[in-house]
Amino acid sequence: MARYEGSCHCGRVAYEVEADLSRTITCNCSYCQRRGSVLAFSPATSFTLTKGEDALTEYRFNSQKIQHLFCETCGMESFARANAPDGTPTVAINVRCLAGVEPTELSPTMYDGRSR
Repeated sequence: MARYEGSCHCGRVAYEVEADLSRTITCNCSYCQRRGSVLAFSPATSFTLTKGEDALTEYRFNSQKIQHLFCETCGMESFARANAPDGTPTVAINVRCLAGVEPTELSPTMYDGRSR
């Protein structure tokens, strides 16, 4: 686990997170495939929104369990909130929004969300 800073495109939403980037995923569900993000997951206790709570807008689909959060100014989803399968509050981090991280250097695992 390492500490990272992340933000939306315009910088109105920013956060700090402790994450393990050796366990990233990509997903082929109808939403993730279009978005093209690389995801890392961290417990909500390892995530701090440093600015922009008032700038977030939400989208939910399918089971309504994932709170996809977007900056209302630039439209970027830099993170999402949900519960892990064991019920632990979790944050899904869009690794492409982390400062100093080159997503092409990661080896994400493909998750078959389309079949679920």
